[in-house]
Amino acid sequence: MSDVIGYERVGDVAVLTVRNPPVNALSQAVRQGLWDRMDQAEADAGARAVMIVGEGRAFFAGADIKEFGKPLLAPFLPDLIHRIEASPLLVVAAMHGVSLGGGLEVALGCHYRVAVPGARVGLPEVHLGLIPGAGGTQRLPRLTGVEPALEVMTSGRHVGAQEALRLSILDAVEDGDPRTVGLAFVDGLLSRGAARRPVSALPLPEAIDWDAAFAATLAKGRGQISPAWCVRAVEAAYGGSFADGMQAERKIFMDLMETDQRQGMIHAFFSERAVSHLPELKGVAPRDVAHIAVIGGGTMGAGIATAALLSGLRVHLLEMSAEAGAAARGRIEANLAGALKRGKISADDHAAMLGDALEIVTDYAALAQVDLVIEAVFEDMAVKKEVFARLDAVCKPGCVLASNTSYLDIDEIAQATSRPGDVLGLHFFSPAHVMKLLEVVVGAQSADDVVATGFALGQRMKKISVRAGVCDGFIGNRILATYRTCADHMILDGASPFEIDAALEAFGFAMGPFAVADLAGLDIGWAVRKRKRAEGQAPSRDATYADRLCEHGHFGQKTGRGYYDYAGGARTRVPNPDVMPLIEADRARMGITPRDFAPEEIVRRYMAAMVNEAAKVVGEGIARRPLDVDMVLLFGYGFPRYRGGPLKWADMEGLPGLLDDIRRYAAEDVDFWAPAPLLEQLVAEGRCFDDLNKER
Repeated sequence: MSDVIGYERVGDVAVLTVRNPPVNALSQAVRQGLWDRMDQAEADAGARAVMIVGEGRAFFAGADIKEFGKPLLAPFLPDLIHRIEASPLLVVAAMHGVSLGGGLEVALGCHYRVAVPGARVGLPEVHLGLIPGAGGTQRLPRLTGVEPALEVMTSGRHVGAQEALRLSILDAVEDGDPRTVGLAFVDGLLSRGAARRPVSALPLPEAIDWDAAFAATLAKGRGQISPAWCVRAVEAAYGGSFADGMQAERKIFMDLMETDQRQGMIHAFFSERAVSHLPELKGVAPRDVAHIAVIGGGTMGAGIATAALLSGLRVHLLEMSAEAGAAARGRIEANLAGALKRGKISADDHAAMLGDALEIVTDYAALAQVDLVIEAVFEDMAVKKEVFARLDAVCKPGCVLASNTSYLDIDEIAQATSRPGDVLGLHFFSPAHVMKLLEVVVGAQSADDVVATGFALGQRMKKISVRAGVCDGFIGNRILATYRTCADHMILDGASPFEIDAALEAFGFAMGPFAVADLAGLDIGWAVRKRKRAEGQAPSRDATYADRLCEHGHFGQKTGRGYYDYAGGARTRVPNPDVMPLIEADRARMGITPRDFAPEEIVRRYMAAMVNEAAKVVGEGIARRPLDVDMVLLFGYGFPRYRGGPLKWADMEGLPGLLDDIRRYAAEDVDFWAPAPLLEQLVAEGRCFDDLNKER
């Protein structure tokens, strides 16, 4: 019998100890081991109860990701859980760490559940495009009621031990060692003669309006279907026996396994874990970083400083005056107050971060001993180079010098120093203490250990760190510039910003491109357009309507007006009536007769432009792999996770048809729609983008 599940008798209790490090994933060996040990316990004449407990970091963290995509092997998890629940012995789960997905479902198959205070539970299957498939939709509502169960399942969130106790997911929470706590709990049950309590035998709670709940959940998911199907699975519990409900749950689960959404979300799941693992950094040690400096205390700089403080780093923030420094401190204080209010940090943590950990300075000389500097000043090359020359003069040897630039040439910035090997880009996304994406921009002379330091910092800050090469806009903003240009072309040709936003939000984007521009600030794009025109890079169809908005002081949400009017608040945006006359004036000036655009054509053109430019980015080596592009768009640009990213979407749509459309669009504008050589190559070879992920 496998040692993956240990067996020991402690008095009347058969203790089954799970030993599958690091997180006790429910592999086939674990499932078989549990089955066999349950048989052993029931054959053990002295055993009156069974306690299941995990060694190491968790009870059960869920399914074994090594088995994803492979044929399922018996014993299947629903059968194992039924076998545990049907045991004539009293069965208790003693829980610590995480109990997620199948891990929580195993616990729900036990008759009682006890946990230590730090334990967390959850059913996160919706994040893989699925529903709980081993009884979670049938058992959890019997403990919590329908609406709390649906909230837990449709959000996929982790539930802390005390909340799980309030929801009746847990029967007790006690401090101490999980094994000791569990044995004491079982002894208490036996001493008072507690009976077995199969969750499947508990009465169903009061039903709800299933159709209304399904529709509301579907709308909230912005096109993602798995949360809504959790509603239908719970509803099935009310249509017959528990076995009938289990059968319905399994059918929904298996149907979702065949969807594109499941493919997209599995791709996102694995890519998120693979994106920061670079072969060239294997064995390269990062430099030690305990103390950083941030140059500039605006929204971005304050956000970066906040992220650093939340990661346990000491921070010097440099501003040009005491007044600007005080304003920067105020922004950081507001950010940390939000973290305190949400329970992300304790009151003691909050006080320490705003005390010894943070120092506002106005003199570059104060940065002499920091380990890493992140410059977050105005997006102007001359300003950046001046900052780096001053850093070069004062920072100690080995200090990493990083720029948060969104577009500018890292190699040119590095030439302002005598140590270009110490320079790289760390492109955060605003708000930097919230957004998970970090582009680590590698210059021509960036040293390997400097790059490794960038990735180590991202990991410490809990970012999704993506390697990017040097070009205008790196990965994300370069692709953004192209698909946003496509949207601008559609506007000149007859679509409205509001039609485009509506079509793309229906596709699954959190916000359409014009709503996003309002959120970011229209003055940012205005500055980029002016820079490009000054450099002789004005587009062939150079519209002015966005510039006119800025000239009138309409910069988006921060001024109350942009493409939309925000007089009623950001959530109640309405079209700005000033916008369409400006667009119509541009059309008249250019001699364009507008035409109608169906939502389907808007989405197809927008996505074709995104994919085509992304293929150029990968083909040129700016992004090493297609999955790098997908993670940038997912975590930085609101791309719907259930579609996997633009290049995963393209694979699922079919590259030949997409290339045909791009070639057809090229008849209108051969320069803008020039097909990416990599896309043409993949189609010619009958391959897809995901093939490249497996090679690189």
